[in-house]
Amino acid sequence: MALMAGAAGLLWLSRGWWWPASPPPQMILVLGGDVAREQRGAELAQQDGLPVVVTGGSNPEYARWLFQQREGLPAHQVQLDYRAHDTLTNFTSLVDELQRARIRHALLVTSSDHMPRALMVGRIVAGSRGIQLTPVPVPCGDSCHQESQGKVWGDGARAMLWVLTGRDIRSWMVS
Repeated sequence: MALMAGAAGLLWLSRGWWWPASPPPQMILVLGGDVAREQRGAELAQQDGLPVVVTGGSNPEYARWLFQQREGLPAHQVQLDYRAHDTLTNFTSLVDELQRARIRHALLVTSSDHMPRALMVGRIVAGSRGIQLTPVPVPCGDSCHQESQGKVWGDGARAMLWVLTGRDIRSWMVS
């Protein structure tokens, strides 16, 4: 058993030699919930010229003002998506659209205290479609509230079940 674990560890550590390099980022994915996240996404979009998708963000009037008026981004560079209602649906509501658009690599913008859970869920859901995520944590300072490992792993399990079944376990509880 230890031999197999060691071999798996070596395989994982050596992946940089045999795993294909990821393409440069093709878009910015901002998880709503804090306007500081949207501000950071707008700055990145302005700096890098990448399209940005904000999922579950602030009200449309503020978001349009921030991206178009304050940062001067053209409307076609910004997509506001309000289908998501939690971390899992931030990804499941649009991952198939990203795959159809041939997105292979996205910058993931969220608060630093939310990043572990967002990466767990995102790497499972987006990863199932061949999309790599690079974290861009937004400092949350005094307002940080570290999420429990139970919450991180619980949402990871929900994500895995979604990948396997196409349904959120919460919908099973309601049905």
